[in-house]
Amino acid sequence: MISEETVKRIRKFNKDRDWDKFHSPANLAKSISIEAGELLECFQWGDDEYDIIAVKEELADVLKYCIDMIDKLDLDADDILNSKMTKNETKYPVEKARGNCIKYDKL
Repeated sequence: MISEETVKRIRKFNKDRDWDKFHSPANLAKSISIEAGELLECFQWGDDEYDIIAVKEELADVLKYCIDMIDKLDLDADDILNSKMTKNETKYPVEKARGNCIKYDKL
């Protein structure tokens, strides 16, 4: 889990550089998407051929921008994750979804 100390470090990093003014929800959504694309690029040439250091770097970028968006929108990460998990548990009941990757509307 991401500690409050790490979140504070991210906030300080942004504040020290006066970057909060650039962190509109739209800009952060774009940044998350861009960084997710860079994470995907780590797997471009195969599922098992990747540089774990590069994966960690890109995953950290995605997480950092997600934390920035949570802050910008004054959301609670646990709340939004648990809310989504409740929906997913309903959409993907164990007895129907176990062991397959079929989309919920086809189960």
